[in-house]
Amino acid sequence: MKRGILFIGLLLLCSFVAYKQEGIASYYHNKFQGNRTASGERYHKDSLTAAHKTLPFGTFIKVTNLKNDSTVVLKVNDRIGTSKRIIDVSYAGATQLNFIRQGITKVKIETISTETESIEQTE
Repeated sequence: MKRGILFIGLLLLCSFVAYKQEGIASYYHNKFQGNRTASGERYHKDSLTAAHKTLPFGTFIKVTNLKNDSTVVLKVNDRIGTSKRIIDVSYAGATQLNFIRQGITKVKIETISTETESIEQTE
């Protein structure tokens, strides 16, 4: 019984710890405009969205360009394949992060919330 309570306590504690990761980011090419993402949504280059390997769809993440300290909040709605990059961002996201010309940059990502958490907080 005590073991079960301890496990539940640890599980709850871990759910409040923000996910952080650093690595290389790139952005979607315009040719993907209108294609369906892994979540079923259509990609729009003007939307603030991103693809990540493991974060759940609907998770909001703060992305910081470590080369110029620009930040943007994006919603995960797609998957990135077996690339060495940690994230692909929309064209709008790359514009706000100021790395369109370079094509790739080093970033830090931090989770903010999931879509369902955001909805629950507004109710």
